[in-house]
Amino acid sequence: MKILGIFRHAKSDWTDARLRDFDRPLNKRGRVGAGVMGKHILEHGVGWRYILASPAVRVTQTIELAGEAAGETPPINWDRRIYLASSAALIDVLRDQDSDPRSILLVGHNPGLEDLIFDLVPDDGSSPLRDVVEDKFPTAAYAVVELDIEHWSDLREGCGRLTHLVRPRDLDPSLGPSLTE
Repeated sequence: MKILGIFRHAKSDWTDARLRDFDRPLNKRGRVGAGVMGKHILEHGVGWRYILASPAVRVTQTIELAGEAAGETPPINWDRRIYLASSAALIDVLRDQDSDPRSILLVGHNPGLEDLIFDLVPDDGSSPLRDVVEDKFPTAAYAVVELDIEHWSDLREGCGRLTHLVRPRDLDPSLGPSLTE
């Protein structure tokens, strides 16, 4: 069995319209949310030792702040293919992992991350948390999918079970959506 963590970047700042999408930083709520989620991810206990991440600014800041809050940041493999990738592209990135670690924490963007959950976790009632993701996989959300595979190269649709899902608002209600968003 392999374990895949899926961590969406925290809330980004849209105030500077001149910035390229890739260069958008986190906003204030995103910075707080990244820290809250970093502590939770550490306390959840999977022990992520391998991170695959998009190099977009909002992802790098999310990882940095989450790592500071958790007191550790495992080695990171920055992979440009993850930036705004589709589920199919993310599956290819995961299949390419030569070192074959037991667990990988994937940090990136929607809609690719949300679609990845839908592709890996069957819609057959075996993972009730999947219904929550169908409603929304918000910024800074963190999910854990257990995969019925021996090697990452074996990754295929329908081989997973969603076992954990936490959104920032689950840990701090002030990090939930506001009426003005």
